[in-house]
Amino acid sequence: MSEDNHSHYRLDPSDRLNGLGQRRKRPKKSDSNTSFLRAARAGNLDKVLEYLKGGVDISTCNQNGLNALHLAAKEGHIDLVQELLDRGAPVDSSTKKGNTALHISSLAGQAEVVKTLVKRGADINAQSQNGFTPLYMAAQENHLDVVRYLLENGGNQSTATEDGFTPLAIALQQGHNQVVSILLENDTKGKVRLPALHIAARKDDTKSAALLLQNDHNADVQSKMGGGHHAWLTEIAELLPCVLHSLHIHLKKSLLVLFFTTSLCFILHFIYVFFSCVFLSLQNFLLFKSSVTICVKKYLKIVFPELCIW
Repeated sequence: MSEDNHSHYRLDPSDRLNGLGQRRKRPKKSDSNTSFLRAARAGNLDKVLEYLKGGVDISTCNQNGLNALHLAAKEGHIDLVQELLDRGAPVDSSTKKGNTALHISSLAGQAEVVKTLVKRGADINAQSQNGFTPLYMAAQENHLDVVRYLLENGGNQSTATEDGFTPLAIALQQGHNQVVSILLENDTKGKVRLPALHIAARKDDTKSAALLLQNDHNADVQSKMGGGHHAWLTEIAELLPCVLHSLHIHLKKSLLVLFFTTSLCFILHFIYVFFSCVFLSLQNFLLFKSSVTICVKKYLKIVFPELCIW
């Protein structure tokens, strides 16, 4: 049987003999790694240092690629995060999904950890496998302080995910109005407002579209409005596709409603005419039968007057 198929412990020639004349069992390295990561998640600094001194690799990770820095960042253990960075933990090491410690702490809303990581050189605009940035994750979870800090330190809100969503678009979808306002205040050139309008129009999200247009009052837009006819034409040209798309959606809906309403009226009218014809036919049949009966009786009375039954 191979070594991997043994129980959780293994014999080592360097181990001392115990009182029974057998060698003591020493924990496997995998057990030490698991305990090391568990200590990091719990923020147990002393235990983490003990494992590191015992030879555990600081970059050890679990099956999802989460290492000690990721786990400490997620739980907000700032002292442990700083200690791990001081001991050489890579600040931008990523999980199997491409998330760094900055992604994870931004998603969890750990503002102090976020600040520490950025100051220690973390890539503020790093993208995960699906294109998520730390700013996107903070906006998604409505972490105002983190969103504001990332924007102030170079967070790019124009970066979109694989699905074309920006931090503004996801904040709109989740209904995080305060985050939306912060993002729009920092969108001085309208680079993310228009894509978000396109998404709102495509999803027929009139509430989000109205919120975007209501917040269209930043200094750059105001300067454009005072900059002559060309600025106005530019604004109209940019917004026109959104408006036309929204009109197209409403027109399609109206036509569908009209079609189904007309179809329903036609069907009901057909049913009415059909049953009316059936009813009239039944009436005519009964009338015809009654007339025939009367004529037969009269004829029989004339031909066979002696038959009283007629």
